[in-house]
Amino acid sequence: MNGNTDNEAILRGVLDRWKAAVDGHEPEQVAALFTEDAIFQGLHPYSVGRPGVAAYYASQPLGLTAEYRVLETRALADGLVLGYLAVDFSFTDRPPIAVNLSVLVRRTEEGWSLAHYQVSRLG
Repeated sequence: MNGNTDNEAILRGVLDRWKAAVDGHEPEQVAALFTEDAIFQGLHPYSVGRPGVAAYYASQPLGLTAEYRVLETRALADGLVLGYLAVDFSFTDRPPIAVNLSVLVRRTEEGWSLAHYQVSRLG
């Protein structure tokens, strides 16, 4: 595998679990994928740490699902990977929301975790 393939595999390892927890409306499982000091910026004011992530996803409507595509990856340092993604969040009662998502995943003692999450809404 080349570096970009390795980086994408690392991202997908975390983001597939993120998607499953988002789709299953499991805010605590989503939050567990983040580092203790993660900076999180969804479509509301930012938070730092897992409690803010859990609260954000707990406030999302039942039936919310996420589909993502990895657009770019970069290894910024040993144990730190940047991902730039396109994500469509779908709802049961309204049109989907398309966003760009930048993430940093960091290797920790527990494995790869999200250390930074920044959403930018499109259109």
